[in-house]
Parts: sequence; structure tokens; C-alpha cells
Amino acid sequence: MNTEKGYVSFILHAHLPFIHHPESEDYLEEEWLFEAISETYIPLLLNFKKLEEEKVDFRITMSLTPPLLSMLDNKLLQRRYIKYLKKHIELCKKEVVRTANDKRLNELSNYYLNRYSNDLHIFKDIYNCNLIEGFKYFQDKGFLEIITCGATHGYFPILYVNEKAVKAQIAVGVQTYEKYFGKKPRGIWLPECGYVPEADKYLKEFGIEYIITESHGILYADPTPIYGTFAPIVSPEGVIAFGRDIESSRQVWSSISRLSR
Repeated sequence: MNTEKGYVSFILHAHLPFIHHPESEDYLEEEWLFEAISETYIPLLLNFKKLEEEKVDFRITMSLTPPLLSMLDNKLLQRRYIKYLKKHIELCKKEVVRTANDKRLNELSNYYLNRYSNDLHIFKDIYNCNLIEGFKYFQDKGFLEIITCGATHGYFPILYVNEKAVKAQIAVGVQTYEKYFGKKPRGIWLPECGYVPEADKYLKEFGIEYIITESHGILYADPTPIYGTFAPIVSPEGVIAFGRDIESSRQVWSSISRLSR
């Protein structure tokens, strides 16, 4: 029996398109950010904190892209998130009263009332509206490694019609990371996992040690990797490339696989 052990790397890609409309008080697409804060970023921080308190020596890697960092740092969007929460809290209170005679719906209404109220407390009182510092804390503690991405999440294989565009995407990605985390990133999640060999020299120039790319970026490398996506490979420039696991990606992204489970 083969007793050799390998390692599993959990890498989360945190990204949202940059959407900010100061000219409008009620721009629907801004709620993408607010929903993500309540449903993803605050829960992540809460679970990281729970693991730390339980003395679990966890390790995880996640990207925080420049567009997402810029939105999380935007003071107007922070105020609008608070307004978003208060509006939902008000609605939940009304639903608690309205559903008083329906136990199932009343429990659901109370759940969301507590959920949004807790989000407001955590966002304002615990993190002082600065979730970036929350993630930085866990990186500084050694539990979390945050990696960067392209400046606008622009797809390198398309942008490479102008070589300087790819260089700028990497440069701004690194600069934005340094602004918020006080050091250079070691890794980068390539936007949409799109790889072009010509980008290697710029990745190397800006101190990137490893990349996350699509599965076929590994499987169709020359020479063909012995272990496929189950082991990283190294480019001629010395950049280490990790490929997404096909089956894991299918279970997350494929509508067919997700519906069949």
C-alpha cells in the first residue's frame, strides 16, 4: 500500500468588479459588494478568529484583488454598507412582527435580524469599517497568505496585444498590495487564470514567486508534467505555477455538476 502523503492547498479567489457611483444613492450593482461583505468576507473573518481562539494552527491562501481592496477602502461605500444593513435590519424587525403567528417564518425573520445586526456590530465596532485590516491581522499572524491579482482583473491572453498593458496590470497589482499590506506579494492569481509565457519576465521583475493558473496551463505545458495539476511546475524564468484542480473547479463552477449533487 502506498503510504506517501501529499498536501492540499486551499486557495480562495476574492474579487468583485469595481463598481462605485457617487452620483446615485441607490445603485443596484453596489449591492454586490454589500452582499459579499455579509455573506463572504465577514464570515471568513469570524471563522478565522474562531480557529485562532481554538488554537487551530490553520493555513490558507486567498487573493484580495485591487478592485476589491479599493472598494473595501472606499469611505462612501463603507457608509452605504452601513445604510444597507440598517435598511435590512428595519425590514427584519417588521417581518418579525408580521410573522408572529407563523413559527417557521418567524424563526427565519429573527435569524436575519440577528445576522444583520451582528454584521453591523462587527463592521462598525470590531473592525471600525476596515475589513482590510482584519485580513492583514491574520496574515501578520502567519495563518493567512494574501496574494494579489491584475490591476483590473484584465485577461492577460487578450491584453497581450499590447505588452505594456500586461506589465501595468502586474505593476499596479503589486503596488496596490504594498499600499495595504506593507510588503510585496509572493503570489498572484492570474486574472481568470489566464497565462501567457511572455508575462513571466514581468512577474519576475515585480517579485512574484508563484502564480495560480487554469488547469490546461499546466496540462499542456512543454514538456508535459508527470503529475498533471497535482504538482506545481516551474517556468524558464523561475516562476512557480500551480494549476486549479479540475474536479474541484467543476464542483464549484459547473451548473451541471452542482445540480446533480
